Amino acid sequence: MLKKQTSRSGLNSYINQAINSIKFYYEVVMGMPNRFYSIERPRKEHRLPKVVSKEEIVAIMNHTNNIKHRCIIGLLYSAGLRRSELLNLKLEDIDSKRMLIHVRTAKGNKDRYSLLSVKILKDLRQYYKEWTPKSYLFEGPKATKYSSTSVENIIRRAAKKSGIYKRVTPHMMRHSFATHLLENGTDLRYIQVLLGHSSSKTTEIYTQVATNNLKAIKNPLDL
Repeated sequence: MLKKQTSRSGLNSYINQAINSIKFYYEVVMGMPNRFYSIERPRKEHRLPKVVSKEEIVAIMNHTNNIKHRCIIGLLYSAGLRRSELLNLKLEDIDSKRMLIHVRTAKGNKDRYSLLSVKILKDLRQYYKEWTPKSYLFEGPKATKYSSTSVENIIRRAAKKSGIYKRVTPHMMRHSFATHLLENGTDLRYIQVLLGHSSSKTTEIYTQVATNNLKAIKNPLDL
């Protein structure tokens, strides 16, 4: 029985795997090379990052339940962190002297630094006084690492409270960070460093969702 696919990309991947399996059977097992090259494979999808506006992010932060939730959302956005990077942050990773965040063993086992917002630092100091984390910056029961699912639920609930009914995810905070930096004139090379991308090609996708250049174009209907 074919496994039900939940997305177009999943279906495309399944079709490619099926073609590869058939080719392997006939060409390797049966010794009949040069078959099935005329079969058209599904093209790889290239989807643009989903972003939210700065106003929407502020609204989401303002509709959190407590200072801890506010700091979680604020850090995801203001430092462009992946959810796993946020959850791995230790207290000593917040460098208030240099206004940097030390992101350790991120994707590809590479360390990097990202920006520490003045506003978020103020919130973090209030959060520390109220919650007194012991090791991880954000902790669950018995000083364990905070739950990944909890982060998603925090954003979902806060977005709904603020009147945003589209699905907002933790990774959209990271996409929005990069897009807003680009729209404000930050060099793409610096954005690449802040995000921890190995290739500039990965970062260049944000040029397709940044609206600063598009806003300068006069719509023909308004001429």
